[in-house]
Amino acid sequence: MITREDIQSFLDRLDGGGLTVKEVEPNLWIARTPDDAEVVVHYAPPVIILRVRVMELPASEPRRGELFRQLLEYNARDLVHGSYGLEGDHVVLTDTLELENLDFSEFEASFDSITLALASHLTALAPYRER
Repeated sequence: MITREDIQSFLDRLDGGGLTVKEVEPNLWIARTPDDAEVVVHYAPPVIILRVRVMELPASEPRRGELFRQLLEYNARDLVHGSYGLEGDHVVLTDTLELENLDFSEFEASFDSITLALASHLTALAPYRER
């Protein structure tokens, strides 16, 4: 099984593209992309969780419904790894990977998929931002 040191090594290998990685507490890293997205990487055996906080939910119900529909369409159509979801009053983009047979290529594909989805969807999601 993959260890926390392996995850640190995976993050170090990703660092070549201007990524800034900081371990904020044991088994929890924040990886900041050149576009200023913050991907939280949480080593929580038997899985690793990658999560990005995308935005706060709109206050009005009609806008929330429109946003939820858009996110569900992205989940069904655009995302290879992970999915959009809710965490309290925030939209998050999350992927979970099993550690047992995880290799760097799978980790990198998940990380890249999440950051690419975020970059390509932010323009369409911008009208739903209130703050």
